[in-house]
Amino acid sequence: MTQEENIANIAPNNTQPTDNAETTATDNVEATATDSSTSQAESATAQPEGNTAEPVAPTVYFDDLDLNDDLLDALYDMQFDTCTPIQGQAIPPLLEGRDLIGVAQTGTGKTAAYLLPILSKLHEGNYPQDAINCVIMAPTRELAQQIDQALEGFAYYLDGVSSVAVYGGNDGIRYEQEKRGLQLGADVIIATPGRLISHLSLGNVDLSHVSFFVLDEADRMLDMGFYDDIMQIAKYMTAPRQTIMFSATMPQKIVELAQNLLHDPVEVKIAVSKPAEKIQQSAYICYEPQKLRIIEHLFKQSSPERVIIFVGKKSRVKDITITLKRRGYNAEAMHSDLEQAQRDDVMWRFKTNQIDVLVATDIVARGIDIDDIQMVINFDVPHDCEDYVHRIGRTARANRDGRAITLVSEQDQPYFRDIERFLEKEVLKNPIPEELGEGPEYQSGGGKRGGNGRRGKDSKGGRSGRGSRNGRGRGKGKGSNGKAANGTEANNKEVNSKEANGKEANSKEANGKERSRSRNRHKGQEKKQNAPSAQTEPAATAAPTAAANPASPSAAADASDQAQKAKRKHRRGSKSSAQAQEPSAQAQQPGQD
Repeated sequence: MTQEENIANIAPNNTQPTDNAETTATDNVEATATDSSTSQAESATAQPEGNTAEPVAPTVYFDDLDLNDDLLDALYDMQFDTCTPIQGQAIPPLLEGRDLIGVAQTGTGKTAAYLLPILSKLHEGNYPQDAINCVIMAPTRELAQQIDQALEGFAYYLDGVSSVAVYGGNDGIRYEQEKRGLQLGADVIIATPGRLISHLSLGNVDLSHVSFFVLDEADRMLDMGFYDDIMQIAKYMTAPRQTIMFSATMPQKIVELAQNLLHDPVEVKIAVSKPAEKIQQSAYICYEPQKLRIIEHLFKQSSPERVIIFVGKKSRVKDITITLKRRGYNAEAMHSDLEQAQRDDVMWRFKTNQIDVLVATDIVARGIDIDDIQMVINFDVPHDCEDYVHRIGRTARANRDGRAITLVSEQDQPYFRDIERFLEKEVLKNPIPEELGEGPEYQSGGGKRGGNGRRGKDSKGGRSGRGSRNGRGRGKGKGSNGKAANGTEANNKEVNSKEANGKEANSKEANGKERSRSRNRHKGQEKKQNAPSAQTEPAATAAPTAAANPASPSAAADASDQAQKAKRKHRRGSKSSAQAQEPSAQAQQPGQD
């Protein structure tokens, strides 16, 4: 069953005809987007059947969305003006309070797609004080940390919105910090399933007031065996809630989870991207015992630097790492059995070139941002095409070159054929070094062939180009005087609960003058319209104007509206006029993850 069929099965009642033949933004959506072609975010309408043309959708600006002004200020400081496809299509229905299921890869900006509307709604109020209002589930500690860092950047100007990251592998001090933040009722909890279950079983957390429940990388959580944990956590959420699910793939088990948790969801699907063109992909058709010797051959040809070897099982990660160390290579292992401090240490040493070879499970395939990886080696062929894209996508980042080599054993050949069909091209087959003997024949779809044989081009069409990638939510931006949340460092931070919010008060107060000057520039036109008293208070808006002229409240409201328009026009700059001239001719530019 294809992903499209699985998505259609989530809420079959949603496809029933209605009295109104037009599809609105509140109807279910299945929208496919590429780097250069996306569906219009605000209308989010489905393409009519039989329409094979790919319309060029206009660029969607964050200013066009109904987001909180303080949130827009943070985006402006981080120089984020335009939405990625997943953001443009997901944010409007989420602001309306709809449940949503999104199919999108890592690097498409999906973290901001759900964080921005949630933060905007929390800042508006009408949610319980001193209570947990949002729970975000992530499969790994690293992803939980990166979501927390992104939230910290987006919420920099949002007073009163607190968060705490909850994940395992820490010492007792960290556990007590998590416990205190949970008991005080941080607004947003970012957690791994196992750790949150631990706190729930000890009575440290009350989820009865949760209004937002987010599952990020849901397919990965189910692969790791967290289905029962997720369902158990959901039972603690007794209040009506908005449920949001993002997944890179849409297998049947994700459909079942969505049917159990989501109600009448909006469906947004971003086409799976292909690997970057700068990645030199190749493969060795070999027997299992030849794999390590092929790796040694590669390392003899070129001294290994910044190499990741992906292995399917953590037990084999340990064995391969030990073998490489015995043979004199500077290698370290990265897998889920390591304590958090060990994982942080390994990643830091790898990023700082103290480790040449990182042998890892797929824990490193998603959400780890390292730009200068020279080579990726797939010791095992991943069983999902999307996992293959994620793995080799660690190299050739930031417009660099990179190599991706896959070692294909006899039992892995069917999976590699699936990958070639997905890529719609034949991956180069390297000859096995003579001293290693001959390898097995490669079984193509049309019969047997040797390792260097060719096969016909797969006729399967309809695949789109690379998915849009950007660095949404990777830092606090200009003027924050804080550490950039760029996802390249996994920091153990103090709990950002309401008890801890006061610690940053002095820093924000120190930046007040700079922020005021920035807002003063944003509101240049407002100054001309407001009374003289408003000129001495950059943060004032409609209230001083109305006070100066109490006899004309409508004029004050008009002045306030014009001031808001001037502020947004200043943020956008020349882009605003370009959008007004040709709104349908602008294509979304892919960002950098």
